[in-house]
Amino acid sequence: MKTFNKSMIAALVLGTTAMGAQASSWENESKDAWIDGKAETVLLMNTNLNNFDINTDVKNGKVMLTGKVNSDVDKELAEELVLSLDGVTDVENSLTVVKNNDMKKHDSKMMGNDTESDLTDAKITTVITTRYLFDSEVGGTDIDVDTDNGVVTLKGSVESDAEKQLAMEIAKNAEDVRKVVDELTVIAE
Repeated sequence: MKTFNKSMIAALVLGTTAMGAQASSWENESKDAWIDGKAETVLLMNTNLNNFDINTDVKNGKVMLTGKVNSDVDKELAEELVLSLDGVTDVENSLTVVKNNDMKKHDSKMMGNDTESDLTDAKITTVITTRYLFDSEVGGTDIDVDTDNGVVTLKGSVESDAEKQLAMEIAKNAEDVRKVVDELTVIAE
């Protein structure tokens, strides 16, 4: 009888442990699926990228980007956009730049630094705007983000000083930002 009870308890412990592992696995898979959906959405919403050429896979919060983009700026932009999402722990960027290198050198000579600066400014604006849209504490649709040579100007309205400060910090933390100009208005409700 004692052997039967010990066997029964051992079976229950093992069964409970296995069920806990299954539940944990299911929970991680759900989180990864949620992150994957957000990553696909943020890439789809960005007008500078062709989302149909970019694939995302998520494992334990790490996003793997594969596929093709037209430039190094597009590759970096895709990574920044995904990295800014809640729940993302890391990004493995395996995107391939398909633009011909000789053409790229020729284009950069023809375009000069102004075009590179414009692309960087567009990337900054997109990253900050996306972070606002995905941050539940910031009214992203009420804030206009303009970037000129790395200087970000924020215009629009926020509901509190705390929201204003958060919006400023998000902008300051974006890559390639040299300065943030605050033209936000706090509207008390």
